[in-house]
Amino acid sequence: MPELPEVERAKELVKSVAKGKTIIRVDTVEDPIVFSGVSHTDFAKELTGRKVADVARYGKVFYLEMEGKGKSPVLHFGMTGMVQLKGEKPLFYKETPRKQTDEWPPKFTKFVLHIQGDTSDDTAELAFMDARRLGRIRLCQSPLTEPPISTLGFDPILSMPTLEAFSKGVRKRSCPIKALLLDQSFSAGVGNWVADEILYHARIHPERRCNALDEGEIAAVHEKTRWVCRTAVDLNADASKFPEDWLFKHRWGKGKKQKETFTLPSGKPGTIKWVTVGGRTSAFIAELQKLTSVERSQVAETQDDGSESDLTPLEDEETLQVKLDSYKTRRLYTKRKT
Repeated sequence: MPELPEVERAKELVKSVAKGKTIIRVDTVEDPIVFSGVSHTDFAKELTGRKVADVARYGKVFYLEMEGKGKSPVLHFGMTGMVQLKGEKPLFYKETPRKQTDEWPPKFTKFVLHIQGDTSDDTAELAFMDARRLGRIRLCQSPLTEPPISTLGFDPILSMPTLEAFSKGVRKRSCPIKALLLDQSFSAGVGNWVADEILYHARIHPERRCNALDEGEIAAVHEKTRWVCRTAVDLNADASKFPEDWLFKHRWGKGKKQKETFTLPSGKPGTIKWVTVGGRTSAFIAELQKLTSVERSQVAETQDDGSESDLTPLEDEETLQVKLDSYKTRRLYTKRKT
């Protein structure tokens, strides 16, 4: 699914065409699953005639801040959601399908915003699509203090905690580190490929238990969480520009006759392996991300007794700023002043 870098790219596109402009019309398609807590008709009525003050993102969620009284649209892509500006290609998650059409509105569209600037020729049309219907479209009075954003943990770009706070949050958990990184109440925006990338660069096996990591390993995860997300965002989530030594460039060969190859820093070939952690298929490099014999036996025991790698509850959510962290507070304060 689209993760933090891809959602940031979508947010920037919407911001570039909508900020400071008026939504003069909204075309919607009825979908009681994707439209959550609001009908498609009420969604259209709420936005029509209002100006977009700003567009922001937190984790995998992005939202439009609207001027005047009323609610703001809060959007989540789910597995296959995306946005498309009329006249341009849609922002696909990993790669563009071979077959494309100039159909407008695009297939699987849920709504189209008709946007106009100060002049009649300054117009744009922006569509939100979702083929698998796992995305969500909501209206919120205060996006930062209402679900889903209020339930999220730190954002690696916007509100990365200190190493001390991060370490406390990791050490109190007994689940695999990969499962923790996927938990949105811990690290908002980190999904499957980002988590695997973080752990590859930190040289940590995805099944390593959080409370078994030493200080240096936790520091590596902390550093690489911010670095991977920052690098991908700076490259506008364009996979073709990602560094060649990133796991992302080589991780897509599972189940294919032609296996992806990987070169270790030593120049020797590396082995890409996969394991299911936290319910997700996880890629890792066997020569660099290893389990000790004791850890391997612990993993085998966990699998044999039929238990799953469920996340243990956070005892102190404030440690990781999972409610109103400093970023959310600053954002709200700035909005109220203006």
